Amino acid sequence: MPAAVLGKTILLIVGGGIAAFKALELVRELRRAGARVLPVLTENGARFVTPLSLAALAGETVRTSLWDLEDEASMGHIQLSRAADLIVVCPATADLMARAAAGQAGDLASTLLLATDTPVLMVPAMNVRMWLHPATQRNIERLRGDGVRIMPPDDGEMACGEHGPGRLPQVPAIMAAIADQFGDRPLAGRHALVTAGPTHEPIDPVRFIGNRSSGKQGFTIAAALAAAGARVTLVAGPVALPTPAGVGRVDVETARQMQAACAAALPADIAVMVAAVADWRAEAADTKLKKDGSGPPPLILIENPDILAGIGHHQRRPALVVGFAAETGDAVAHATAKRVRKGADWIVANDVSGGVFGSDHTHVQLITAAGAEDWGATPKQAVAERLARRIAAHFSETP
Repeated sequence: MPAAVLGKTILLIVGGGIAAFKALELVRELRRAGARVLPVLTENGARFVTPLSLAALAGETVRTSLWDLEDEASMGHIQLSRAADLIVVCPATADLMARAAAGQAGDLASTLLLATDTPVLMVPAMNVRMWLHPATQRNIERLRGDGVRIMPPDDGEMACGEHGPGRLPQVPAIMAAIADQFGDRPLAGRHALVTAGPTHEPIDPVRFIGNRSSGKQGFTIAAALAAAGARVTLVAGPVALPTPAGVGRVDVETARQMQAACAAALPADIAVMVAAVADWRAEAADTKLKKDGSGPPPLILIENPDILAGIGHHQRRPALVVGFAAETGDAVAHATAKRVRKGADWIVANDVSGGVFGSDHTHVQLITAAGAEDWGATPKQAVAERLARRIAAHFSETP
C-alpha cells in the first residue's frame, strides 16, 4: 500500500454528509502512506467537520471558497484542479454527484471537478433510497461515461436507521481503491473477449425472438477488465449502452453473428461470456407474416450454436473461460452442471426471477471446481470489479 501512494498528491473534496467524519481518518491514513493531501471542504461538509480539524490532519491549507481573493488572483482553482495526481470525493453526496454530472460550476468543489483532466474517484455515501433513486443512478452512469470512477457503497445500517446500500466504505477499502489508481495494471498484455446483451433472432423482417438482457453486466465487466490493463474485445448484442472507455466493440444481432465475432476475436487469454444468447432461432420468413384469419403461423425452431461451449472446447481455447448462467430456480445446481458440460473454468450463476434484467443490482454466486462462493446481493458494478480482481489474481498465481 505505501508504495502505491508514496509521493502522490491527492486532492480530497469532502462533501456534506454524516460520513464526512471518516474523511478525517482517510487523511490520516493517506499521510501515513506518504501521500500529500490537499483538502477542499464544501459548505455543507463544514457542517460536519471543521476546517481546523482537516487542516491539522492534512498539514495543508483547507480550501473552502471559490472566491478566495488571494488564491484566485492567480486563478487558484484552475491550478488546484491540476496540481494533484488524483481527485478523491469522499463522501460524494447525491447533490454533489448530480451537480458534477450536469457540469455545473457554482462552488469550488464542482468547479474543480469541471476544470480538471486529473482522474477522479468518487466515494458515495447517502440514504439507501437516495442511492437507489433513478435520478442518482442516471447521474452515476453519466459520470462513469465521463470517465469518473465510482466506488460502490457498502450495504448495511445507516445513521438514519434504514438498511441497504449507501454506507460509506471502510477507510481500508477506500485506501485500496486509491492505491488501485496508481498500482500496476495486472492484466496488461492480456486480451479479453467479453460478450454482452441479448441476441435477436428474426421471425420475419419485422419481428424477432429476444430476451430481456440489458447488457449492463457485460459492459461493466468489459470496463473493469480494461481498467485492469487488458485489451478488451466486447461483442455486444442489440443494446442501448455507450462503449466503455478503452474497449473495442463489435455489434451483432443474432447468435450466429455473435459466434462468428467471437471466433474472429481469438486468440484471447480470457473469455467472459455474459451474453444471454437465444437458444433457438426461427426459420425466418422473407416477408412480413400477415394475419389471415386462419390462426397463427407455425414457427419452426432451430437450435442455435452454443457459444460458451464452442469457446470452452475450442482448439484455441482461452486460458480462462468464464460463463454466466441466468436461472430462475436452483441456480447453483444448474450452473455447476453447466460449467462441466460447456468446458468453462468458472460460471457466474445469477437468479433472474426477481427482475435482475435491466437492473443495476444482482445476486450472484461464483462456481469453480472448488465449489460455490456466494457474493451476495450487490451492484453489478461491484460484481464486475470483483470478477476483474479475481481474474487478475488467477493469472498472477498461474505460471
